[in-house]
Amino acid sequence: MAATQSSSSADRIPVLPIRSTVVFPGGATALQIGFGPNVEALAAHPAAELEVATATTHEDGVVEPATLERIASVVRVLDRLNLPGGTTQVTLQGLRRVRLEDVRLADGFYTAVPVPVEEVPAAAEVAEPLVEKILNTLGGVAARVERISDEVPRILRMNLSDPGRFADLAATLCNFKVPERDAVLQALDVGERLRVVLRTLEEELEHLRQLDGADGTPAGAAPLPARGRERSNEIRKRIQALQAELGDLDPVEREANEVLRKVERAQLPPRIAALARRDAERLRSTSVTSTEASEIRAYLDALIAVPWTQRSERDGIELERVEAAIDEEHLGLDEAKRRLLEVIAVAELRGDLRGPIPCLVGPPGVGKRTLAAAIARGLGRPFVRLELGGRGEAQLVGSRRTRPGAQLGKIVAALRDAGTRDPVFLLEELDEMGIGNVEGDPIEALEETLDPENREEFIDRFLDTPFDLSKVFFIGSAADFYRIPRDLRNLFIEIRIAGYTPEEKIAIAREWLVPRIVEEHGLSTDAVTIGDETLLVLTRGYARDAGVGNLRRSLAAIMRYLAHEKAQNPDGHRWTITRELIEEVLGYPRYSTTAAENSPEVGVVTGLAWTASGGELMFIEALKMPGTGRLIITGLLGDVMRESVNAAFSYVRSRADELGIEHEAFNDHDIHVHFPVGATPKDGPSAGAAVTLAIASSLSERPVRHDIAMTGEVTLRGKILEIGGVKEKTLAAYRAGLRRVILPTGNRRDLRDVPPDVREGMTFHFVDRMDEVFDIALTGDPANRAARLPVRTEATDDHGSGERQAAAEA
Repeated sequence: MAATQSSSSADRIPVLPIRSTVVFPGGATALQIGFGPNVEALAAHPAAELEVATATTHEDGVVEPATLERIASVVRVLDRLNLPGGTTQVTLQGLRRVRLEDVRLADGFYTAVPVPVEEVPAAAEVAEPLVEKILNTLGGVAARVERISDEVPRILRMNLSDPGRFADLAATLCNFKVPERDAVLQALDVGERLRVVLRTLEEELEHLRQLDGADGTPAGAAPLPARGRERSNEIRKRIQALQAELGDLDPVEREANEVLRKVERAQLPPRIAALARRDAERLRSTSVTSTEASEIRAYLDALIAVPWTQRSERDGIELERVEAAIDEEHLGLDEAKRRLLEVIAVAELRGDLRGPIPCLVGPPGVGKRTLAAAIARGLGRPFVRLELGGRGEAQLVGSRRTRPGAQLGKIVAALRDAGTRDPVFLLEELDEMGIGNVEGDPIEALEETLDPENREEFIDRFLDTPFDLSKVFFIGSAADFYRIPRDLRNLFIEIRIAGYTPEEKIAIAREWLVPRIVEEHGLSTDAVTIGDETLLVLTRGYARDAGVGNLRRSLAAIMRYLAHEKAQNPDGHRWTITRELIEEVLGYPRYSTTAAENSPEVGVVTGLAWTASGGELMFIEALKMPGTGRLIITGLLGDVMRESVNAAFSYVRSRADELGIEHEAFNDHDIHVHFPVGATPKDGPSAGAAVTLAIASSLSERPVRHDIAMTGEVTLRGKILEIGGVKEKTLAAYRAGLRRVILPTGNRRDLRDVPPDVREGMTFHFVDRMDEVFDIALTGDPANRAARLPVRTEATDDHGSGERQAAAEA
């Protein structure tokens, strides 16, 4: 309750005894001061914004100091205006309740020691029913008297968050008499204060009810208008009066009051709180079961739930924490980690996130999602994600409330679920946006959302009010960066994750996957043993994908098998995972050694291809058969690859003598070039070297080395041009056990992206012309070596430059 304080050590303040009104904390009142001691107090303290105490008095003339030793308000004098007759007009702003002690009349005015007091809060289960009763009773009183405006109940409903302040405001706006207002001021217990207000209103309502007419018409009420809005308003007022008499509160009224309480508790920004109050008032004029009421409820729920001001507990960016979190979650990926940390370092130095957005690019299962989650953990922020594939425009940015079934957009809904306005937000499948039958233009909508100039004023169409996205840490992910539409792509920085080598997969499985998967299946890590050789069997035979998705699924299948065994026989079990157990659970290996991998063969070449799932081997077969010189191409190829096969055939024909091919072979035989796995679409020029070698091997009947893979575009004159995806293609060869790769000389610089252990374990042949490829990859001698011409046709510099500019990887 009241804290005591000695007058000898406390500062004294002037006291203004007032008979005409009561100034409540938080309120403002304009008064004309004519009482002599009060005028003297103001004259003796001319300072601007003077703080004084106002105390209610019921005495005329001289006021005894002892009668002022009670609860009073400390107010600030905001404005003074001297008037004729010795009076002063002042504007007083209420600040806080105090207890006045040691009141004295000296030097012509009163002073006292203000002792701070503590209000006793009321529990919600006590305060809320009292507030509802006050509003209900006030409705009945307002329907009968003109001194209470229709706006008063509305104003009170917008100030429900603080019950003590609500009671003070009700006493002021309802024009209570001075003694009744003073009783409210004196009540330090908020529950008692509300009861004082309710008791005062109930007494007035009972008095008015006794004055009503015999037919129940409120005293002094005019006859009902014949028609129109005025009649509806008058009927509504009389209904409120009757409900007040019965002590009932309309369900819509109760719901609207609850919404207003939520608005006050949510501490929304003023602009958003005003929108919520506006719709809460609209709710009062609807039927509980109407469609409009349901739409208003949905809007208000969304508006209140959105984190307009909530931030993560840890503010700012600490690079060391982020780096530690990433290293703890991921083995390898040094290049991707470094580039991500560079982006975060820029954000740390700038103090904002307005720069380009990092986009993690790589095949499924390489850890894009877990990498983004590790960044969120390092930043101390929630992690949310949104798959963009197949999403329409309205799904991303919301639909307008005028449309049936309107709802919040997925972007703001994800922030609502996170509970903060600054999470780490992963936008997945950027390269799948806009594909298929989607509504609207989601690509343009996302561009506008992510544009740094627009993020602070992002508008979800359902909310229809700006929301600040500038604190959100966006990260993108995609399988193919160049399938992202160009304008959207310009907002991102590509950070490529090519995939893992078998050695990296083994390390990841040993250090991370196996312990977690074992525990997830209710087994003990001490009871399950799996060696590196067994893990190598898994990676080579069942999980040759670029990521660790297949490896995870294979290990999970084995653990389910062991968990079933343990459930059947709970006694102590210890298992050692062997090749035999793997084959028993998973069947025979999915990837077996092909003829091209274990022995040289005529017309079969191992090429390297880039796909959205990472690098892959692509076997190319060429077969010579009696015919009329036709070139047959099969394998679900795109136009670029078909043109590449035609160019390869023409080049081989031009080099027939050097390759030992009889000229009659081109007229007497058909050549069939086939790309296996015919259900998979293929395109791009980078298979040119492999196709040319396959045709040359078939026509010259010279086998192709089985331990070498290759990639490169070939011009019509045999020049080999550089290609893309070197890292992914090299890793694909390494995972398949191939240790020799032929690359264009122009791609020598791309080897810096290949992991060092892979570079050191492989041999790379850099070539400029197809003749060099023939020398490296073809075995045996040509049938008519003596007929080989000594001069080779060279492409001019200009022609080669033009070809290089025209080369493009599909």
